[in-house]
Amino acid sequence: MNIYPLADIDLATIGLIAVLIVVLIVIAVLWRFLGLYIRAWISGAHVPLLDLIGMSLRRVSPMAIVNARIQATRGGLDISTQEMESHVLTGGDVVRVINAMVAANKANIDLQWKTASAIDLAGRDILDAVQTSVNPKVIDVPSGSMGQSTIDGQAKDGIELKVKARVTIRTNIKSLVGGATEETVVARVGQAIVNAIGSAEDYKHVLENPDRISKTALSMGLQANTAFEILSIDIAEIKVGDNVGAKLLAEQAEADKRRFQAEAEKRRAMAIAQEQENIAKVAENRALVVLAEAEIPRAMAEAFRKGNLGVMDYYKLRNVQADTAMREAVARPGDGSTKG
Repeated sequence: MNIYPLADIDLATIGLIAVLIVVLIVIAVLWRFLGLYIRAWISGAHVPLLDLIGMSLRRVSPMAIVNARIQATRGGLDISTQEMESHVLTGGDVVRVINAMVAANKANIDLQWKTASAIDLAGRDILDAVQTSVNPKVIDVPSGSMGQSTIDGQAKDGIELKVKARVTIRTNIKSLVGGATEETVVARVGQAIVNAIGSAEDYKHVLENPDRISKTALSMGLQANTAFEILSIDIAEIKVGDNVGAKLLAEQAEADKRRFQAEAEKRRAMAIAQEQENIAKVAENRALVVLAEAEIPRAMAEAFRKGNLGVMDYYKLRNVQADTAMREAVARPGDGSTKG
């Protein structure tokens, strides 16, 4: 029995099956990407079929790239699919960047792909930046995140003023990367308001001319190194607060009073201590006198023994002491012993 014809049939069958598998794979690929290819071609944004297949292998959504390519082409932009795919692979939002560039192009704002993609990769909202550049944005000073409702400043006369302002800003796309955010603008405007109020001689001058705050703030170059251009600073509200100057003077006077009282109490304590020291010294001196007087009888006895003092001399001394005591008693006012 000849088995070679059967082998030929098996080889032919295997070959046919392999061809069918290849055809099915090609049909599957075409079925997945042919619609996107035709859609891009009809829209005037040609994307090669091999590029679509490569995007899928690189885990990039071909539909997102095709949609962005069509939108860019329709918006008058010439951006290659390789640039879009690279931006996606680096973590960017290609759809948002294209929307921003189309909006900028329609508004005659010069925004290149390199700049737009860099802004997006830096974490900034490029679409919001373009919209703010076209339609200026109004922010409140102080902002809600500052934890206060007004900006408080004190004029030179000591009167406090409470101010609310509204700042109109426009995005400066060229300085968006590396430029300070809205929080910096709010802080600078608040500082400028406090400075303008503090430089006023009288709070009434500020109430009469609130625009002087705006002019002073605008002249200080607050937008330097920020991502925004300040168009205007408008004073929305201004109120009179406390007389801070008078309050500070009263507190200073009270503090001086307490200090002087403390110094007076210190001097009184020192005087009392000095008096006690003097009393102690008097007592010490009296003790010395008593000790000295105690030596007199001993000295007289010694004089008697040595013959330096006689009996008559002793009686004369006693008479002199008695006369002295009588004169002192007579001279002492209010003493009852002198009354008959």
